[in-house]
Amino acid sequence: MAAVTGLVLAACAQGTGGGGGDAAEDETTYDSAATLSGSLDVMGFGTDDEVATARVQHAEEALGDVEVSLTQGDLDIQQFLSAVAAGDPPELIYATRDQIGTFASRGAIIPLTRCVDGEGIRTEDFRDFALDQVTFDGEVYGIPEFSTIAVTMANADLLAAAGLSVADVDGSSWEAVSAANRAMHQADGGSPSVIGYDSKMPEFFPLWAHANGADLLSADGRTAQLDDPKVVEALEWAVSVYDDQGGFAGVKALKDSADFFGSGNQFAAGTLGAMPMEQWYINVLNDVSPDAPMAFDTLKDRQGQPFAFAGGSAWAIPAGTDNPAAACRWARAMTEVDAWTAAAEARKSVRDAEGKPFTGLLTGNEAADEAVRELVQPSGNESWDSAVAAMYEANENAVSLPANPADAEFKTAWEDAVNRVLNGRAEPQASLEQAQEEAQAALDKAWADWDQKD
Repeated sequence: MAAVTGLVLAACAQGTGGGGGDAAEDETTYDSAATLSGSLDVMGFGTDDEVATARVQHAEEALGDVEVSLTQGDLDIQQFLSAVAAGDPPELIYATRDQIGTFASRGAIIPLTRCVDGEGIRTEDFRDFALDQVTFDGEVYGIPEFSTIAVTMANADLLAAAGLSVADVDGSSWEAVSAANRAMHQADGGSPSVIGYDSKMPEFFPLWAHANGADLLSADGRTAQLDDPKVVEALEWAVSVYDDQGGFAGVKALKDSADFFGSGNQFAAGTLGAMPMEQWYINVLNDVSPDAPMAFDTLKDRQGQPFAFAGGSAWAIPAGTDNPAAACRWARAMTEVDAWTAAAEARKSVRDAEGKPFTGLLTGNEAADEAVRELVQPSGNESWDSAVAAMYEANENAVSLPANPADAEFKTAWEDAVNRVLNGRAEPQASLEQAQEEAQAALDKAWADWDQKD
């Protein structure tokens, strides 16, 4: 998907309605008190659960007579960029935050300075890691919402049988995690039957680099740091977790056979000792296997400090849209505290009816997170309550990669590097050196194109 995204962006770059200078020419008058009209086509968002439904109702009330049309499903990047290139974009898109920098640099979306000021959007309420992901070259191009952060999840029975606790797999000591991995791992005929520890590669590679005191990209988004010795060390260790279990292929085969979203998931079935995983999986586990022997904690860096690597979504307004004022009003209404409180109350009502705990929502908005957390009550189950506590602590200590104009190409470079090592086709140092050259070339070109336009 990342590679396809890069190709689509490159193909559409010449016809997206202009570069940095053109996209900045937004003369719309944004006024939170103004009565709006017309239509609002939203691409990439649907009302597939009570949280979305409650927030959409809140936003529709704020828009009054504006006719809203939602295109369900994830954002179709090719369809979106083609629509912008053809001069017929939707009024609003719902994208992942790591797409914002590239969309902005291609002139596919507009900066939101006027929108934020006119609608009174409280950017100071947004968490730094969320706002950083939608801020490109000093301007905000997206209104963030929802966040995904990982915590440590473990099978308490497997830990206990090995004489371990969740503290042995929280990441604060890689030596301890490796030892726990070997202690819990089991094999049958040379193939893994129990995964001791899953370092979740390749997707969690940025997390392990940060845990080791390095980031894949500089804070200004201009310099790749993939060949940093600490990044290399992180890759070596994360892959060694699989090597100690007979290799990545065998571990992956067992993972792929698991009933990940069902009652026979790896934790319930006792085929996984521990792994880092996004917080939404807490609800999955509580829904389908509430009696599974679970233990939770935050992830720790090698200094023993809790942290998480954050992702999430955002609202962005395409260049050339017909109704940017309505789009801005919608983005404000969907991300304000009252909308999130209504959503949390709706979710809690459903969970209460099912006899299950409400575990909160991570919104990207600190004020909203605090309001939502007031609705979270202890369940009386130590395991699940510890999961909620870990989630909120991780959210307070989350970090993210900065926005940049070559998001897709950069991600492809490091993912390919990791996969070469996992598949035994390259050593970590050489693979990351190759990725460094590829990533830096993509960044240099994208930034040069942007700087020239700007």
